[in-house]
Amino acid sequence: MKTKLHIFKIVAKHLSFTKAAEQLYLSQPAISKAIKNLEQDYKTTLFIRKRNSIELTAEGKSFLIYANKILTIYSEMDERFLLKKENIPDFIHFGVSTTISNYIIPKTIAKFRAQYPETKFNIISNNSETIENLILNEDIDFGITEGNSANPKLHFEKFIKDEIVLVTNAKNYSFPKGSIDINTLQDLPMIERETGSGTKEIIDAFLLKNNIGKLNSVVSFNSTEAIKSYLLNSDHYALLSIHSITEDLKNNKLKIIDIKDLDIQRWFYFVKRTGYLSHTFDYFKKIIRFNYNF
Repeated sequence: MKTKLHIFKIVAKHLSFTKAAEQLYLSQPAISKAIKNLEQDYKTTLFIRKRNSIELTAEGKSFLIYANKILTIYSEMDERFLLKKENIPDFIHFGVSTTISNYIIPKTIAKFRAQYPETKFNIISNNSETIENLILNEDIDFGITEGNSANPKLHFEKFIKDEIVLVTNAKNYSFPKGSIDINTLQDLPMIERETGSGTKEIIDAFLLKNNIGKLNSVVSFNSTEAIKSYLLNSDHYALLSIHSITEDLKNNKLKIIDIKDLDIQRWFYFVKRTGYLSHTFDYFKKIIRFNYNF
């Protein structure tokens, strides 16, 4: 019953047997059979089937409310009785913002799996806003992001501190002393992350707090790697996480320009829905913290 209810929930979410089959790694006939069995068991019609689409019936909408309640109880039972503290989860599904995904998580998970290869991971990477929305929509249960949203439906816990620094091509000799003042910063041609990025959100909030006007943004990208690639082919500038440029500094590809009287620091946060309890989440935090510091 648990499996059939879960299938019904995913079909109801996508309003598509095909998309549900793709998400659940099942054949479309298996999905259709599970729904048909539910309809027979409860002597009702859950979906109106049209030529190219389906939609929930009134009974289907009511059934979904009960299905969600029952699946929540199943989840609580699993957390209470199956995921003991001494047990290592077989599968961990979470989301991370792009900076963390590119420069922190791969090394951390690789270290863990070298010791515990039986644990598998499914990791979604996107900007902080998108990851937090996935958590709010219950597509994933937890993750790590760069922002600290004021949304009361989300709970944040500090992970590690980060510093955002001004970066340019190592061959850019415009400022031989390696430092500038705030007024000069506002005139530089800047490459920025897209709206929704945790890095951009932190930078904008910091500038506003310090009464600094908008930067001279000339190009925006939706990834730090794209920004770094651009910098390697120009004399422009960007504000990036120190974690994202470690190798570039070592290899003398990029360099940091100090900004006098300006220090942009932030935290990376573990994030989950407020009130969400899970041994898997607790274990996840231990995995990340231990292997990051190892």
